[in-house]
Formats: sequence, C-alpha cells, structure tokens
Amino acid sequence: TGVASLTGAGPAMATEGKRWTKIDVPLRETLFDISFDKNKPEHGWIVGAKGSFLETFDGGVSWKPRTFNSLDEDEDINYRFEVTSLNQDEGWIVGKPVIMLHTRDGGKQFERIPMSPKLPGEPVSIKATSPSKAEMITSQGAIYTTENGGLNWKAMVKETIDATLNRVSSSGTSGASFFSGKIINQVRDVNGNYLAIASRGNLFLTWTPGQDYWIPHNRGSSRRIQNMGFIGNDASKGLWMTLNGGALLTTGPNPDLNQVDIENLFKPAKINSGGYGIIDVCWKNEKEVYAVGGSGIIFESKDGGESFKFMPDAKDIPGNLYRVKFFGDNGWALGSDGVLLKYA
Repeated sequence: TGVASLTGAGPAMATEGKRWTKIDVPLRETLFDISFDKNKPEHGWIVGAKGSFLETFDGGVSWKPRTFNSLDEDEDINYRFEVTSLNQDEGWIVGKPVIMLHTRDGGKQFERIPMSPKLPGEPVSIKATSPSKAEMITSQGAIYTTENGGLNWKAMVKETIDATLNRVSSSGTSGASFFSGKIINQVRDVNGNYLAIASRGNLFLTWTPGQDYWIPHNRGSSRRIQNMGFIGNDASKGLWMTLNGGALLTTGPNPDLNQVDIENLFKPAKINSGGYGIIDVCWKNEKEVYAVGGSGIIFESKDGGESFKFMPDAKDIPGNLYRVKFFGDNGWALGSDGVLLKYA
C-alpha cells in the first residue's frame, strides 16, 4: 500500500482550507469500518482490530468504547472486527476468527449467530437490508439472505467461485487456474449487485441478483487489483478500480456486468499518486469524489472522478487510510493506529 512519507508533497499541491480533521477516539487500534443508522443519523458504530467497537450518539462528535454482552470478559480482544452494518436498529458485525454478532435493539443486546461448519468459506461481509433481514457473503463467494435475524439462511448462488472457475478455466479465463479459492474486497451496491476480487488480485468477478453463478472477468494487465467498487454505490452509475502502484480507473454509466471483457470499459483517471496505493474511493455526489490510501494520502476530484488533486489534510498523520465513506454530507476516513478523520 505504499507506506512512506510524501516528501515535498505539501505546499505546492495544497488545496484551500483543511476539510478533513482528526477526531480523537479512545483507542489506537486499526479501524476497519463505520456505519450509521439512516433513520437515526446521530447513532453510529466503528469496528476494528483487537475487539475494537466504538459507538456515538451525537453524529460522531464523540465516541465511546463498547463491549459485547454475548462475549466472555476479555474475549473480544481476540477478534478483528472488519465489517459493521446498522439499519433501523438492526445491526450486524462480522470479524475474524469467524464471528458474527447481531442486535435487534440498536446494540443494547447482542447475540452471537452460530455458523454452520458446512458453510462454504468464512463470512466476510454483511448488509442489514431491513428489520430482521440481511445479506451475507463468504470468502468463497457464497451469498445468503436471512429474513429472521440469522436463524435461517437461504442460498442465492448455486456454486462457489472455486467451482465456477474450475468449470470455466478450460474456456480461457485469464488467471482462473491461479485462483486461491478466496475473494477479497467484496462489495455490494444498493440493488444487490456484487463485485469481488480474487485474493491474488489477478482477476475480478461480478454477480447480479437472479444469476446462478459468478461471472469471472479477464484481465488485460498484469498489475494487481487493489480494490474495486460501484460509483455512488450504484452499478448503473459505473465502476471504479484501483491497481497496485496508485492507478485509478473508472467506467462510464450502465456497464454490462455480464460482459466478460468488461475491463475494456475502464479508463484511467488523472491522478498523480506518486506510486502510493489507493486503497478506497467514495463518491460524495456526482461531482465530488475522495480517494484515500497509504501514508494518509487523500485525493479530491470535483469533476466526477476524471481528475484528482492531492489534499494535504492528513499528510502529517502516520499510517494508512483504509476506508472512506459518506453518509449524506458526513464523510469519514478510517485507518491504522486509531486514525479517524471527519469531513467538514
């Protein structure tokens, strides 16, 4: 991810004013995800390494550590909580080693959801879609939905990605024979479409609701994929992709996710990253876009992601920024050593 200092990247590239400011939180562990309840925007959660769980009731002005009633005392420090989703008091947290926690009352009480040993892969992400309903994806690309708070799960895909690639590798899908069996950086848009990256970063896959199988996509480049996502969290607005070495590419609107050579639709954005890895990208609106990455780098676009300028707001903060998310006009960037930045 390019952990180094941006020597000489200060005044010459500075933008007007400082819009990302550091928020003090009562821990120094790596933070991985943040979620706010859209019906109660003042209520939010942050999760991270070594059992980190922070909660706010004032829109993120202050954060307090929380513990889980469903875990034994000091047991939570053994877990790395990576994903959180909060919607209408229905909340989910997923972490490693395999753990899934669920609440129906906004976090007052949590229950631990048992995982079947027959589950293909480990739960790696979950989305609260409505009260008692959620959608989960595993490290092997299995997608399940629940309508009763995790008591029962219904499979949405007929086979794992590994099985799909074994079936299609003879047809010439680039990189299929090197698939390690796991996916990373899987992401879901508002309509239930999915993107996933092979753990080696050498190919990516898509799935749309109603399909029986994932569709693997050829790569025309040997540069590893760092991350991918949907523009504005909506596949109809396009896709974005970052590559090792700091490249950022986007597509136009309405890409056909079933098109095998969809990578041909990606065009490079103008971004002088200096080789630093771009780890995450988020569209605040159709024009404003923010990209974050190694060594606290932040880039801003005001033309919908066609070109980016360096923002020096976090250049003095040691460590990487792993996630950038917006909830309405409220933006957040999270990273290593308990770094939390708020967009003003």
